[in-house]
Amino acid sequence: MIITVMGATGQTGHVICTRLLHAGATVRALGRSEEKLAPLAALGAEPWVGAPDDAAFLARPFAGADAAYLLLPYGLDVDDYLARQREQSEAMVEAIRASRLPRAVALSSVGAELASGNGPIRSLHSHEARLRGIEGLDLLILRAGAFFENFVPALGVIREHGMVADAMAPDVDLPMIASRDIAEAAAQALLATDWHGQRVRELLGQRDLSYAEATRIIGARIGQPELPYVQMPQEEMAGILAGAGFSASLAALYVELAQAISDGRIRSLEGRDASNSTPTAFEAFADELAALYRSA
Repeated sequence: MIITVMGATGQTGHVICTRLLHAGATVRALGRSEEKLAPLAALGAEPWVGAPDDAAFLARPFAGADAAYLLLPYGLDVDDYLARQREQSEAMVEAIRASRLPRAVALSSVGAELASGNGPIRSLHSHEARLRGIEGLDLLILRAGAFFENFVPALGVIREHGMVADAMAPDVDLPMIASRDIAEAAAQALLATDWHGQRVRELLGQRDLSYAEATRIIGARIGQPELPYVQMPQEEMAGILAGAGFSASLAALYVELAQAISDGRIRSLEGRDASNSTPTAFEAFADELAALYRSA
């Protein structure tokens, strides 16, 4: 079985490649850096270096593959975030049609059912529609919750300012998930040959969490049980993000997403059950965060 993996050096892609290689698949690992792809090449993956908005490039590793893992790469400093995402989405769709790729698992997000008011997730709403418009493509869309890994940058804020700060309301629960659990679900679907058609599957993590609860768990793990979560005003948060390297367009979209989360609009449509809940608890990930915090 030949499987192509976009974003092979990323949080989900690297784990997917490793899992597929262990299962005996031929893996075409796509990325923008030969150096970063080298560890996967050492494990036996075929490295393919190129740009994700180059349809001619993408068509080559898609051609002859039995399946592919699809995602939209993003850059924090892209001037027009949504336009860039659209370009990459359109190139991907063109490459899938040209190569006649038969099957794909595509990473999306909880909240992608919303056409607007959901920040950067808006691009995934349009992307899903483009993928569903490809005739003959067996397609599984994975709408995942917020990555646990989004809390890694908070470690520096904790060290410098003694708090976790963001624009989300403190006590609104939302789905959060470890990227490794997304990768496991994607790898299983890519290796399976018993599904057809097009469908959406939510991946919601072990349980819903609020930013306040996540902060309490992190604080307990790093020996700061009183660690506060501070909700930042939207304009101030946009300025902080700009100072951290976000483009103005992405900073504004992030603040919009924070408002959607605070309003409870980024949520599961299916309800939680065994099929969309995943095993890794935030407490286990917080142990990893604590190790990073101590080692910094």
